[in-house]
Amino acid sequence: MKKPIIAITMGDAAGIGPEIIVKALYYKDVFEKCRPLVFGDANILKRILPIVNVDVDVHPITDVTQATFKHGTIDVIDLNLLPADIPFGQVSGQAGNAAYHYLATAVSFAQKKWVDAICTAPLNKEALHLGGHLFPGHTEILAHLTHTEDFSMMLTTPSLRVIHLTTHLGLIDAIASINPERTYKVIRLAHDTLVNAGFTHPKIAVCGINPHAGENGLFGYGEEEEKLLPGIKQAQLEGIEVSGPWPADTLFFRAGRGDFDIVVACYHDQGHVPIKVMGIEDGVNITVGLKGGIIRTSVDHGTAFDIAGKNIADEKSMLAAIQAAIELAPK
Repeated sequence: MKKPIIAITMGDAAGIGPEIIVKALYYKDVFEKCRPLVFGDANILKRILPIVNVDVDVHPITDVTQATFKHGTIDVIDLNLLPADIPFGQVSGQAGNAAYHYLATAVSFAQKKWVDAICTAPLNKEALHLGGHLFPGHTEILAHLTHTEDFSMMLTTPSLRVIHLTTHLGLIDAIASINPERTYKVIRLAHDTLVNAGFTHPKIAVCGINPHAGENGLFGYGEEEEKLLPGIKQAQLEGIEVSGPWPADTLFFRAGRGDFDIVVACYHDQGHVPIKVMGIEDGVNITVGLKGGIIRTSVDHGTAFDIAGKNIADEKSMLAAIQAAIELAPK
């Protein structure tokens, strides 16, 4: 089986994205597992080399067929949108516009099956808006570019995967928005994503909303029976190996030891807290459900303008995001 081609978008050039990409692609084992292809500006990456003291070549190209995919060479689809001396650590509409186009180009390559997954370095929302692209972030841009309405956030560490029914909503609004259709759709997304990644029969567990998953009506107002169980049963009828709702206070321990391949969390903190506790440095944010089966992974931090260009940024999250892209790329 050929190693997957992973599109790595440079993000905001004024932030730490270019730096962590160069550092990550200095590791030989990255090339042993995948074929990395950067989408960005070659002159920005060349500027980074003496700052991080890394001895590699930057190879500007316009087409996948021109890539070498050799350790010691960074192949970059060179959009040539920015001057090499753009200031580090400053919000720039020019950099925000470039970050949008790096991502849009990577998406077009993924839609044509020229790359197998996308891994994104961070962008800056203010810069993005100044550049004329009024999106909250990567996820919304990806949904727009792929014409996707139903998608979800997946978080992973080396020992745990979590997918969310809701994310950035207050707790009351989150619970109100959960319904059987959404429950079913997210279970289906989790199943299809893992099957495409090579899991034969992924085991899925759904968290309860209330303490002890409601304990047969003792806690809450029957939310598990009303909002979760019909979606679980529909998925089961289609042959999906899903169970629950389970009490959240024990479910994540069980998933972490290998009883389940992925957990469906009902709201933001229910899923994020165990991920952060079990592996904050190795946590990866993943967008699943994009049309065309496109998988996008992301570093779990921002542009860090305060340390950009100072050789301080740690590449661990980028390495984890690349590894997640390799694991989830359609097989």
